[in-house]
Amino acid sequence: MIRRALLAGLALPALGRAQTSLAGRPITLVVPSPAGGGTDFSARLVAEAYGQALGTTMVVENRPGGNDVVGLSSVLRAPADGTTLLCGYCATMTARAAIGGLGDIQPMRDFQAVGQISDTPQLFVTHPSRSATTLPELIALARARPGALNYASAGNGSMHHMGTEYLKHRAGIDMLHVPYRGTGETISDLIAGRIDFYMNSPPPLTPLVREGRLRALCVSSDARHPGLPDIPSAAEQGFAGMPLNVWFSVFAPRGVPAATVALLSEKLNLVLADARLRGRAAQAGALVSPSSAAQLAERVARETDFWRETARVAGITAG
Repeated sequence: MIRRALLAGLALPALGRAQTSLAGRPITLVVPSPAGGGTDFSARLVAEAYGQALGTTMVVENRPGGNDVVGLSSVLRAPADGTTLLCGYCATMTARAAIGGLGDIQPMRDFQAVGQISDTPQLFVTHPSRSATTLPELIALARARPGALNYASAGNGSMHHMGTEYLKHRAGIDMLHVPYRGTGETISDLIAGRIDFYMNSPPPLTPLVREGRLRALCVSSDARHPGLPDIPSAAEQGFAGMPLNVWFSVFAPRGVPAATVALLSEKLNLVLADARLRGRAAQAGALVSPSSAAQLAERVARETDFWRETARVAGITAG
């Protein structure tokens, strides 16, 4: 206990210096994808309050391109002082990395975990004109017409891609992969009826489901989503234990001082404890789920291993 007290006492001045080093200096939170998707939603959910908690302002900057490589590279080129951060999408930080889809970037080597923002089951949707109203009905259609149905993704290694390939393998079906450059383009074609199936985090899809422009089949979890209680879970439809939750988190480039990373983590969790912020997230379909930096780092390592093995079994490559 004495040792812990001494360590805590030593940490306080370091955190104070970190706070002083950031106060009044604008912080950029980079979103490596276009506006309108789950990463963008997560960044904008926390940015204003996060900046205030750090004694400064935080600006969200969308830097899409190259399957998120453009945005990640911009963060790695910035000074490693805590003033440029990444809002990271789980698939980019684990699945794309697992299949070599980030070029020379290796998230576990090049970034430091700060903390998780949200952890949410995916929403499985189709167009209302399709006859399937449940996941088993969609699977039955796919089995009856191998390769005739299609599904959309934001490119190889995205959660939509890896998650649907996992579903295909588990259900024993074949669907055609149609990659897009971003969520906005995908949803436009989905609403127009050109896409048969799509999975994504709820925020971009929930308003369209509520308006009747898309049909929800289920959420990917074992339990129903508390913000979408009328939509059945995958487990209710015979598909329990699917590891398809989507999470969004904050990362700092490697080289940012440990005390600064600790401060960024502490203030992020403080912001995420606010009931009003959690309510706004839930209304959009996102579930706020804070974590420590260590917990996030462990999750990145664990899920990278899982998606590497999934890619090997399914024959998925970055090309």
